[in-house]
Amino acid sequence: MSEIVIYVVAILASGLTLISGFGLGTLMLPVFALFFPVEIAVGMTAIVHVLNNFFKMGMLYKQVEWKVVLRFGLPGMVGAFLGARLLLQLDEGEPWYTNGAISILPLNATIGVLMIFFAFAELSSGFKKMHVSEKWLLPGGFISGFFGGLSGHQGALRSMFLVKANLDKKVYIATVVAIALAVDITRIPVYWSKYDVDFITENSRVITLATLFAFLGAYLGKKVIHKVTMATVHNIVGILLIALGALMFLGII
Repeated sequence: MSEIVIYVVAILASGLTLISGFGLGTLMLPVFALFFPVEIAVGMTAIVHVLNNFFKMGMLYKQVEWKVVLRFGLPGMVGAFLGARLLLQLDEGEPWYTNGAISILPLNATIGVLMIFFAFAELSSGFKKMHVSEKWLLPGGFISGFFGGLSGHQGALRSMFLVKANLDKKVYIATVVAIALAVDITRIPVYWSKYDVDFITENSRVITLATLFAFLGAYLGKKVIHKVTMATVHNIVGILLIALGALMFLGII
């Protein structure tokens, strides 16, 4: 039953990620954490995430605006490295509060709070209207990448900075995938510098199937890009993130 939940989330989250530009890692991590230790969940999520981004790049690379990727993605890689380093430090911290089923850990609490914050940001009409001048792409990339490395959250910030790039919807989605892939390539080696990677062989079947279902979700998402409104996707993902963030903050997942 646990594996079925993982695979269902993989296909749904991947499709939503392709359309909205965020979601796969954010949704997959708490699901993996339901059934595996947190450090293993982080590694498994990272593998599915980066492989899925490689797959999406294979479908969308012709639409990528590489000038935007360079201006936004390179500082994003620097930010991702620093954010990933902070994640490792938080993971070593002692619990802030423990009482029965509730255990507030530094890493879980930080990620949970960020999930809730960015979910509300996505649902806020005021935040969505915030647009930053194109001249801020470099610092915007760094800030977005930092939160991508720390918790996987970069969609809302990335959108706020990239909207001024005036990209076509499909070009925007392809460019976002390229930037996300750059962040993945940067943060994963940092995670693995601490975590034992033996979990790859021990859980190879789950990782492989979750990745394949994520591929299927990306493929189906590409088919319906023109049929789904960005507002609908943001509302669905935002509500899910608030619920998952609260459970993660409390240490329930």
